[in-house]
Amino acid sequence: MRLRCAVLDDFQRAATRSADWSVLADRVEVVCHDTHFADEDALAAALADADIVVTLRERVAFPASLIARLPRLKLLIASGMRNSVIDYGAAEAHGVTVCGTASSSTPPVELTWALLLGLARGIVEESNALRTRGPWQSTVGADLDGRQLGLLGLGKIGARVAQVGLAFGMEVSAWSRNLTRERAEEVGVRLAASKEELLAVSDFVSVHLALGDRTRGLLGPAELALLKPTAYLVNTSRAAIVDQDALLAALHEGRIAGAGVDVFDTEPLPADHPMRTTPRLLATPHLGYVSQANYATYYGQAVENIQAYLAGSPVRRLP
Repeated sequence: MRLRCAVLDDFQRAATRSADWSVLADRVEVVCHDTHFADEDALAAALADADIVVTLRERVAFPASLIARLPRLKLLIASGMRNSVIDYGAAEAHGVTVCGTASSSTPPVELTWALLLGLARGIVEESNALRTRGPWQSTVGADLDGRQLGLLGLGKIGARVAQVGLAFGMEVSAWSRNLTRERAEEVGVRLAASKEELLAVSDFVSVHLALGDRTRGLLGPAELALLKPTAYLVNTSRAAIVDQDALLAALHEGRIAGAGVDVFDTEPLPADHPMRTTPRLLATPHLGYVSQANYATYYGQAVENIQAYLAGSPVRRLP
């Protein structure tokens, strides 16, 4: 009897087109789910007969309570080599092997700039007006050359965002709790004196921090109040780094020029979520990692992980 492999959140039905799963055909049956299971009961029911599960990023949590309800589960594969929503202790206790895949930082860098440029030049608004015979030129674009770009975080993604900003002729500064002057100078940017100083002087602020106890709610009402009324905020990192209610209030009240957001407190975003109708907001449905090359890596290496597991030598084990 073949093992059953469930692929979760395959919204674009891209999993089987992004890799060659035929090498597993004689031993594994692949079932792709193109809808999201919003609660543990639905997820447990859908995965009841799964021996292998492939999960996308950190969208689906695998706590001890869920793992205990999946007695057939033997291999859990997560895209990326870091996943904070899997209970690794529970997985080990139930004999579940957990593996990851490589993940490129390039797609989120590119999406960050898509959002920033879309905000600065009113791309969506102008395109919609053109298609609906609306006003010809209703916005005045915000310039990038000579403007201040503030980066919260200067890791792999933040550093590459900085390089693009410098290429546009922007003045780039960065801050995080552990950022050193040496690291900032290595990237070619200025180390901000403080988080508050970075927020106060920047024309564009982009978030590139990992979510943790020290970064959760890092930008709350007081911090957002420091932004210029002409400033734009972009978050392609994690929603919880920015106080969502405070951000919505700032946008509704026009206290900042706009925001570009790719991450949300609940995903997929509920149909009645206020972010779907908030003014001055350019939002995308967590597309940061969604690219042809990344999907080829995720699913191609998922196939490799399954092959290695079946051969008795698992690879890319987590944590």
